[in-house]
Amino acid sequence: MDIGNIIDAAFSNAFGPQAIVFALAAIGLNIHFGYTGLLNFGQAGFMAVGAYGLAVAMVRLDLPLVVGVAIGLIASLLLALVLGVPTLRLRADYLAIVTIAAAEILRLVFGAVETKEVFGGSNGLNGFTETWNNLNPYTGGLDIGIASWGRNDLWAMTVGWITVALCCLLVWALMRSPWGRVLRSIREDEDAVRSLGKNVFLYKMQALMLGGVIGGLGGIFYALKQASVVPSDYSTNLTFFAYTALLIGGAARVLGPVVGSMIFWFLISGLGEFFSQATSGVDPLIPAAIMTDTQASLIRYILMGLGLMLLMIYRPQGIFGDRREIALDAR
Repeated sequence: MDIGNIIDAAFSNAFGPQAIVFALAAIGLNIHFGYTGLLNFGQAGFMAVGAYGLAVAMVRLDLPLVVGVAIGLIASLLLALVLGVPTLRLRADYLAIVTIAAAEILRLVFGAVETKEVFGGSNGLNGFTETWNNLNPYTGGLDIGIASWGRNDLWAMTVGWITVALCCLLVWALMRSPWGRVLRSIREDEDAVRSLGKNVFLYKMQALMLGGVIGGLGGIFYALKQASVVPSDYSTNLTFFAYTALLIGGAARVLGPVVGSMIFWFLISGLGEFFSQATSGVDPLIPAAIMTDTQASLIRYILMGLGLMLLMIYRPQGIFGDRREIALDAR
């Protein structure tokens, strides 16, 4: 058992590009669920349209990187409008149904044979990261003993964590403004807010759009990190992992999604490396009769699920959260 490799895998992924992707997705969900009480189960859809907006703009239309990023964010904004207009006047569960369905529809459309000329079908799109890589100022990777990253990862981490910090600063400022206080009030009792003359639908729409754009930014970063966009990368698992990161860190807390994403990837990567080593070799630590090397890659998600269940039972507010912040409207 190589403890050094386990620690390296855990810390490298906890601070690496993968954690940044889920931090951005969870920050968007925090605006939706944590601050406004909107049940968005389709954050993967916002990430997908952001990523494909970038890829299509650069690969099919041969547009610059900056324009591609702008198109990806606008696409996320438009998706929020399309989903929000017919559902935000209804009960919260309707938004949950519509968003998860929309995310799956988008994934199937992006991977369909009929749209292959535009979106690349099941193979997706690639060849749009040349400009991104050319901007990389680093000449080599970084190894600090307990973690190591390659040259491209180091560049992605520099841009990514700065982006996460700016998004957190934006959320911090907005949630301390009158606009943010209205959102919190809507989460607690939207009828009371409506009785005070506030346009609840408009505030919900604004929150959905802002969280969707931040989710789209996460999708754009994911595409640049992967150097490709593939429909299978934007399944519902992406949304549920982002929710896991949010709940671990604590809903309605500015840094909750960020810390939760770090902890999520620390555990997932560390456990994955541990069980991979424990089931490999001639004389494995865990016999094949108990667990095979194929099962080793799945057991980490089982343990993470059990851990999340225990967290919801004994500390439902997460690490930094407040129990009252995640209470859903029972009506």
